[in-house]
Amino acid sequence: MTRKIKVKLILELHEQGMSLNEISRTRHLSKHSACQTVEAAKRKGFSFKDVAELTDEAAYRLLFPERHAHEEVHEPSDMEYVHQELGKTGVTLKLLHAEYRDECRDKGTIAMSYSKFCRDYERYTVQGKFTSHLEHKPGEKIEVDWSGKKMHYADLDTGELVDVRLFVASLPYSHYSFVEPCLDMKEQTWLQCHVDMWAFYGGVTRRLMPDNLRTGITTHPKEGEIILNDAYEELAVHYKTAIIPAGVRRPKHKPTVEGTVGDVATAIIAKLRNTTFTSFASLKQAVKEKLFEYNHEEFQKREKNRYLVFTEEEFPRMDPLPKYPYEASTWYYNRKVQLNSHVAFRKNFYSCPFVYLGKKVDIKAMKSRIEIFHNGERIKTHQVYGPYVKNKYRTDVQDMPADGQYQEWTQERILAWACEIGINASMVIQRVFDSVEVKEQGFNPALSILRLGRKYTAEQLEAACRIALEQGFRSPRYVHLNSILSSNQVQTYISGLESKSSDQPTVFTRGADYYSSFGKGGKQ
Repeated sequence: MTRKIKVKLILELHEQGMSLNEISRTRHLSKHSACQTVEAAKRKGFSFKDVAELTDEAAYRLLFPERHAHEEVHEPSDMEYVHQELGKTGVTLKLLHAEYRDECRDKGTIAMSYSKFCRDYERYTVQGKFTSHLEHKPGEKIEVDWSGKKMHYADLDTGELVDVRLFVASLPYSHYSFVEPCLDMKEQTWLQCHVDMWAFYGGVTRRLMPDNLRTGITTHPKEGEIILNDAYEELAVHYKTAIIPAGVRRPKHKPTVEGTVGDVATAIIAKLRNTTFTSFASLKQAVKEKLFEYNHEEFQKREKNRYLVFTEEEFPRMDPLPKYPYEASTWYYNRKVQLNSHVAFRKNFYSCPFVYLGKKVDIKAMKSRIEIFHNGERIKTHQVYGPYVKNKYRTDVQDMPADGQYQEWTQERILAWACEIGINASMVIQRVFDSVEVKEQGFNPALSILRLGRKYTAEQLEAACRIALEQGFRSPRYVHLNSILSSNQVQTYISGLESKSSDQPTVFTRGADYYSSFGKGGKQ
């Protein structure tokens, strides 16, 4: 179908005395169209007054009924179906028109042109008050920004007003929004807001469009590669989403969130302007309630509300959340996997697969867990102990080797070494193994005790073990025995025994030189 002539405008200007040339030149119309309109009006006896109250479409049909009749010969298209299909990833109007054309060929009917197909869809979205799917697809992207306007609460201790910023996120398709009050705009706050945002939505979009904040974007040149900071890039990798910042100084690149910021300012900040908050918690709760109202308000120009459109059309197309939420992390490099298949971290121990015994690993530490990497590959994940817990083990029994496999040390070999020192040393080492759930957990504490024999005599170490047992230690460890040995307790104890048992035969003891001759593993 050709572009419809603006018949009402042409007739009005012509009756005002403008020539056809002037109408064509000043209104950017073809002279041929102007002539056709004036001639058709004269032929049918119509003036501008006859069409003044009509729409442009109705006036055009009145003057050119034959053209309208020609248009009706085309096979009508199901625009409701077209609208639904366009919401699916990869579906375009061009593809749907091709399918429509094939159907017309099979039916033996006349297909409308691609341009008319597009115009009919545009008319459908306007008449039905729908949002066109040509720009946004459900579950495809989310837009985030800080609100320019602030909220406040009164600090009861100082009486001062504390500024509160709003983090705003919006899904362009449904306009379903998320708002989180924050006390600052620092990087950790920015990242945590993203974590809370995705938890709120219950899924992840394929694209994330932020503003060009220094908290997330390192450089964004007009030409060349956009560089995200490490933490923001890591967050994107964790959630498997692509971060595509809006163009520098071009807010139209993310119009939904720009508009939503203004809407939130009205829906939340303005509605709470007369409320005085005395704590950050009370302010957050009020914002949460107003956000709920905002998302459940009925649309003015379309059916349903943001929440319903999101749950029915958008959420099913979003990707699932990862197993764990993102946490800010700190890396620790070149940690050695010990002989017991564990790696030490903050005075606790976490198991690794036994094939990595003696190798260097890197630890990615987060608030609630650690991830262990070897050559960039994650080999283990553990829940992390709290800051006040010490000398505890996180052990996956599947990480432990079979008896004798890949081990330089065994429980039997360690106990045999302890027996060479004395009965008390043997009892201490046995208690070490009895105190752990997995025997490999006892290797390091047991060996650290026995290696005190390199610094002290066997008699001194045996005496220290006896003292520790008599003092009531349930499972003496290196720290206890080293404290006893470094003080005068052993010498005092031995002197006391000698004075009480001077009539008994002298006990043969091996000196430190004898034990220093042992190599690793107690071999001479």
